[in-house]
Amino acid sequence: MFFLKRLLLALPTLFGVAVVVFVLLRVVPGDPIAMMIPPGASQADVQNLRAAYGLDQPIPVQFGRWLSEVARGEFGTSISLREDVMKLVAGRLPATLELCAVAMVVAVILGIAAGVVAVRWKGRWPEWLADGLSGLGLAIPDFLWGLLGILVLGVLWPLLPVSGRIDPRIEFDPGSRFFLLAAVVSGRFDVLAELLRHMVLPALALAIPLAAALARVVKGSLAEAMTQDYVLVARAKGYSRSRVILRVALRNALIPAITLTGVQFTFLVGGTVLVETIFSFPGIGNLAIGAVLQRDLPLIQGLVLVFAVLFIAINLCVDATYVALDPRVRRP
Repeated sequence: MFFLKRLLLALPTLFGVAVVVFVLLRVVPGDPIAMMIPPGASQADVQNLRAAYGLDQPIPVQFGRWLSEVARGEFGTSISLREDVMKLVAGRLPATLELCAVAMVVAVILGIAAGVVAVRWKGRWPEWLADGLSGLGLAIPDFLWGLLGILVLGVLWPLLPVSGRIDPRIEFDPGSRFFLLAAVVSGRFDVLAELLRHMVLPALALAIPLAAALARVVKGSLAEAMTQDYVLVARAKGYSRSRVILRVALRNALIPAITLTGVQFTFLVGGTVLVETIFSFPGIGNLAIGAVLQRDLPLIQGLVLVFAVLFIAINLCVDATYVALDPRVRRP
């Protein structure tokens, strides 16, 4: 019942997103058809193209037609790429999800480690170092971290690739768009290593700001947890400070961090727009940039709905984790 209510509340959210995006894209200046017509095309050709994409109808009629197609799983044809929107999104989405998953793992490890170090050695130089690095991570945006990574590890000290998802010279037939998973299943650990090498710089660029935010939250909630009675009881039993932090206090201190992680993961997906463009990474972020520049209405609408569905799915996962860690949040 708890998650059924969440799913039912998600439907008006998706509908609202669809209405806002659909209307806004049609009232902003610019004509996407003008980008498609060749030189010397007649007015009749323009009208035929507008009719083919349904842009000659009133906005309410266009929206009703599009909504009925979406309900059947059809998102139209891309104006700029002349391909089915869902085929384009499905082809790019796995790359973005894998990149975000790697970035999230890195961010969680770095953020929790920095927060624990700051509390474990409170008032000493490790805490000052962790706080300083967290401040630096928050002050610099992800795309700038990407450019710094390219400069340092791609140009000055060329250790890592700075573009693409995999070396095109490698022979690999994944059979799936989830390359990392396919490489593990097929036992191609050489391909797995190469995929991860291409992900290091963009994943770090996405992970560093999130890790910095997590470190601040973990430090604050962990410091508060250390003052609770159950922690004092554990200390009275003779547990070391490290054991108390890792085995007693950290579990409760992670609840606020989980909320932040879930919310930030959606921003992480959004952040791929710039980072994927910088690294020429073939994900939906890179696809979104091209769609906006070309004012590709069907593709933009499809991408926005995909982002909305991801946001809702991530929040449901956060709710499930919340319930697992703290059953008190369940509702009758």
